[in-house]
Amino acid sequence: MTGSTRSSRIRNTLALAGGTALLGAGIGAATLANAEPTPSPTTPSSSSSASTTPDGRGGDRGQDHGPGAKDSTLAKTLADKLGLEEDAVSEALQAAREANRPEKPADGEKTERPDPAEQRAALAKTLAEKLGVDEAKVTTALTEIDEARQAERTAELKSRLDQAVSDGTLTQAEADAVVKAAEAGVIQTGGGPRR
Repeated sequence: MTGSTRSSRIRNTLALAGGTALLGAGIGAATLANAEPTPSPTTPSSSSSASTTPDGRGGDRGQDHGPGAKDSTLAKTLADKLGLEEDAVSEALQAAREANRPEKPADGEKTERPDPAEQRAALAKTLAEKLGVDEAKVTTALTEIDEARQAERTAELKSRLDQAVSDGTLTQAEADAVVKAAEAGVIQTGGGPRR
């Protein structure tokens, strides 16, 4: 074998090896770019209280109190409003949730989001039956709980917006627009039903 042929083969081999390395690096970079980010652990805030809307969803986003804590908070507040024992309300609430749970769609069918007003009406009706209380009284209590929580969320939002204005992140006009949108129900300030 001549020196130039040997040299040519070495160059081809090096070129092929280099190309393979570049191809591998490209595939690795593409894989990393498309990979799901690893979620960082979050620690629930201890400064805010556990709260629940009348449909049982947690109002404080980012907190993981679990369904038991949500139902417990709602059961306590509802029991106070109705003048009943918390345990009885808690049991009725659990039974009402089971009775009114939407059916799972068949494979391939699209899930429709239930109407919050219909969910609330069904919850109030079932709770009234289970507790032996007038349905209108239960509906009023649930509405009062929801309105109080919505007012609390709006106050929290205003506080955060005031801080953003103080920090120079937002102008006062921008903050006012967000509050107006929240109060009009265009955006939600928490986990409650839209108005």
